[in-house]
Amino acid sequence: MKFGVVVFPGSNCDQDMIYALRENLGHPVVQLWHKDHDLQGVDMVVLPGGFSYGDYLRSGAIARFSPIMDEVAAHAKRGGYVLGVCNGFQILTEAHLLPGALLRNESRRFQCENRYIVPQGRMVGMLQGLEAGRALNIPIAHADGRYFAAPAVLDELEAEGQVLFRYADAHGHILPEHNANGSERSIAGVCNRQGNVFGMMPHPERAADPALGNTDGAALLATWIGALEGQVV
Repeated sequence: MKFGVVVFPGSNCDQDMIYALRENLGHPVVQLWHKDHDLQGVDMVVLPGGFSYGDYLRSGAIARFSPIMDEVAAHAKRGGYVLGVCNGFQILTEAHLLPGALLRNESRRFQCENRYIVPQGRMVGMLQGLEAGRALNIPIAHADGRYFAAPAVLDELEAEGQVLFRYADAHGHILPEHNANGSERSIAGVCNRQGNVFGMMPHPERAADPALGNTDGAALLATWIGALEGQVV
């Protein structure tokens, strides 16, 4: 798969994602500028973490109107893959490419720490190469990561298998005390109904290199991408 990582003013995890995809996982990656109109034939567009446009108004609210987002929306409509991580997830909800919203953490603080997540719904099959039921230790770094949606929307996400990850303990138990930010139903990531647009708050690219002492993020990305590669036309 060929990846395109978008750089917005204020992105700060773009190089981390490029390094993880190219150096750790061996995939071709191009850097896309927020004013670009050419996605350069990528299979997956990645919206990285950071503070696009300084998080003014709301996190992701201005980046949603960047010129490249028209191309991202068109790519998604054609069935192309899109992944938003942290600020990228916020941008995707602002652009209505994913349901729900990311609100201020319940703690009202910026939180930067390792947290365990477990795959759910459709992702269980797509991550079947991982040890069954294994909780993944993936860093978070956000102030506005509390996933919110109306109860009817949450019920629909559950019914359609669109909840990708939930916060859990080291043994994969989903308990209120391990909910990192107060997200509804401990949700850490979701996808659209078509299963080609994905958003998650934790940063797998920050746990993708042996030098970091944690490669759970690399395992997650490698297994996930491997499952998607067979679906690329």
